[in-house]
Amino acid sequence: MTIEPIAYIHSAFPEKFGIPRQSGLASTLLSKIVFEPRYRSREAIRGMEGFDYLWLIWEFSANKRDSVRDSENKGRTVPLTVRPPRLGGNRYMGVFATRSPFRPNPLGLSSVMVDHIDYEDNDGPAIWVRGADLMDGTPIYDIKPYISYADSHPDARCGYVDTLEERKLELELSPEAREKLAAFPEADALLEVLSLDPRPSYQDDPARVYGLSFRGRNARFTVNNGVLSLIDLE
Repeated sequence: MTIEPIAYIHSAFPEKFGIPRQSGLASTLLSKIVFEPRYRSREAIRGMEGFDYLWLIWEFSANKRDSVRDSENKGRTVPLTVRPPRLGGNRYMGVFATRSPFRPNPLGLSSVMVDHIDYEDNDGPAIWVRGADLMDGTPIYDIKPYISYADSHPDARCGYVDTLEERKLELELSPEAREKLAAFPEADALLEVLSLDPRPSYQDDPARVYGLSFRGRNARFTVNNGVLSLIDLE
């Protein structure tokens, strides 16, 4: 089977660092889906206005697959086991028991909320969504409506994920950062992303200054004892 992108997403993230680990965690985060020319038609999305959420099927396009090797997998290019960041990056799980981006077929699946559909956009109709966990320019291979009676299972067991506590960082803003955030239209979305702790879980150096690229800005911050200090927004 040969598949080709039907659309690309334009998000706040020009690189992988800082992207929420799952869709929906940063609900204020806006992204724009632009269809390839052959699919830019009202007919292609007729009826979408009646749905609150969509499934996106997309590609982990920024991963260098041929560099994925470790001793546990005997030199295979595509590993059978991976080390989920949420487990500290030091425990192995089967690739099909995780949502690791390093997969036999590098496909991602995300549930996103429809904010609005812009039929007058120059590249329209364009779909604006909230909560996407995709890097800017990610190719999308299919879009399907989310149907609650079939897609929602609130009582389902979630394996090792059930044992992990979802914590948010407390935010502390420097005077410089506070002043620049006041003039930044997407300040709320940036702060929400930062509160989710963009760092890999195995990094915990309170003296390290991190930089997160977000919609043309560089957020510089440190993290110490559960508090993220935003130093500046360059």
